[in-house]
Amino acid sequence: MIILFGLAGSGKGTQGKALSEIFGWRWLSVGEVIRQTGDFKDIVDRGELIPDEKVIELMNKQIEKDEAEGFEVILDGYPRNKEQAEWMVNNIPEKIDGAIILEVPKAELLERLALRGRDDDKERESIEKRFEIFEQNIYSILPLLESKNIPIERVDGLGTVEEVTDRLVEVVQKIKPDAKIQTEDVNGGEIEQSYGE
Repeated sequence: MIILFGLAGSGKGTQGKALSEIFGWRWLSVGEVIRQTGDFKDIVDRGELIPDEKVIELMNKQIEKDEAEGFEVILDGYPRNKEQAEWMVNNIPEKIDGAIILEVPKAELLERLALRGRDDDKERESIEKRFEIFEQNIYSILPLLESKNIPIERVDGLGTVEEVTDRLVEVVQKIKPDAKIQTEDVNGGEIEQSYGE
């Protein structure tokens, strides 16, 4: 299992999907898993956070399901905070092969988010707040992973989508030497050109 971290606009959703296709793994986005349940629409619509215990329960169930079907997993957006990370390192540390942080300068992220044009990307103050929360969370999560000797790699997220994917593939294979490339040609040579969460 690989955990992929990155600020809004870093492209981790795009890259997570690309890696899942390249290695034949499952891309598990916490947002997608929550949406698919349909149980938390009211909470999400109000802009509130789903309780950690519910997120942990949902994600653990989905991870177990995918692993039972024989898939490795790439986690996107999970763990999101210290509580979720504590549960993982205390209950399933042996499943975590490593974590990758996709690094993009904030000025570039602001440009990407402006181009993306989503409602939650338009207010600079709102974006800055999201950046601040992410940074607080990542600084509390990383020491927990390090305490279990889980490798943490940082990858430059600047460049074309394909260039970043190539860097990530190299790092994934460093973390998991047994990771086998299933296809050299993702989406017929076309990787989705978007910078999502």
